[in-house]
Amino acid sequence: MATILGTLLGVLFGTLASGLWVGITLLVTSLVLLTIFRDIPVDRLVPEYVFNTMTKPELVALPLFIAMGELLFRTRLSRSLFNGLAPWAALLPGRLFHVNVVGCSVFAAISGSSAVTTQVVGRISLTELRRRGYSENVAIGSLAGAGTLGFLIPPSTIMIIYGVLADESVLRLFTAGFIPGFVLAGCFMLWVMFHTTIQPDLIPESERILKKMPLRERIAALRELTPAVFLILCVLGSMYGGIATPSEAAALGVVGALIVSKVQGALSMETLREVALGSVQTCGMIGLIVLGASTLGHAAAFLGVPSMVADFVGGLGLSTFQLILALVLFYILLGCFLDGFSIIVMTLPVVLPLVNAVGFDKLWFGIFLVVVVEMSQITPPVGFNLFVIQGLTGKPLGEIAIMTLPYLLVMVLFTCLLALYPGMVTFLPDLLLK
Repeated sequence: MATILGTLLGVLFGTLASGLWVGITLLVTSLVLLTIFRDIPVDRLVPEYVFNTMTKPELVALPLFIAMGELLFRTRLSRSLFNGLAPWAALLPGRLFHVNVVGCSVFAAISGSSAVTTQVVGRISLTELRRRGYSENVAIGSLAGAGTLGFLIPPSTIMIIYGVLADESVLRLFTAGFIPGFVLAGCFMLWVMFHTTIQPDLIPESERILKKMPLRERIAALRELTPAVFLILCVLGSMYGGIATPSEAAALGVVGALIVSKVQGALSMETLREVALGSVQTCGMIGLIVLGASTLGHAAAFLGVPSMVADFVGGLGLSTFQLILALVLFYILLGCFLDGFSIIVMTLPVVLPLVNAVGFDKLWFGIFLVVVVEMSQITPPVGFNLFVIQGLTGKPLGEIAIMTLPYLLVMVLFTCLLALYPGMVTFLPDLLLK
């Protein structure tokens, strides 16, 4: 067994180091393992694995959510979110910094993508906060941290990937993400309040006048949130209203995004062409990764790798908390070198049987995994949200990572909260989806 595991790791990381795409790397690793250690007809077995995975109906939602995000990126939704939320955020300690957190939470309930959430909200909020004299460090850090909510608050593209690979209901995963998502957003807001309270100079003196805005004007500003509310109703409202499945809700979301684009004057043939090209490129990349991961997962199970790793970890005698801490550190380390999708598909075939063996619920682990993968979005040198913000601000990647560090620590502490209170994940699915 040690020979099999050594070959797996050697081929996997050796092929990655050669610069080959992650999806191809996973596929090559599985083919090498099956060819060397099992005398089976690989040419017939692998296509069967591929077909069974790539034809799962849950995957239909993936390209639709990606297309919706591409459409919304080209609308004026970011400006609408800022204008609608700013008068209310000004009432809280930390004032307009909260627009980043709340704006990302709202947009996360529409897009399903962490990078798109960061880009859409940040495109307006960073400019406005800088113009008004707010601390750029806190503005960038809060945006990077809150942008990761695009994976946790449903709908979520990464939850779809996990649901397909782990054979878990996507709707249950979506439902399980609500409470943790909004609790994590609340933790970000608490940090912003604390930080700006001990350092009041982070907020310009001139911004205190926002608290004196008449209630009538604040209520009138809520009309700016109409497009976002409309899209949330299209996606989440249709799902939980019993009208649509997750895939059908994604289709309704695309229709809603087209309507918003048309109303805001952002819809044109050139826009549709850009959306189509962007969606196809992203879907092709993710599809190849899922294909390779599925094949490697089947190969690893066929060779007994998961049970071997589970026996090894079980022999270490780790407590539940120690195992959680080890997994958090493991995924943070991987997040320094790989993107979130790659982390999930590369580790799930081995890690999922392990956590099942020690008694963790598959649904709970899915949300836990999404949170730790969110951390990879803001860990250098390949944190994707950091690159997005670098594109928005032009600042060095290392400088952005330092600004984001407090929010990464908040997420680490939040994983401990998830481990202590697993009901945070399972309560809503058990209540609503019996």
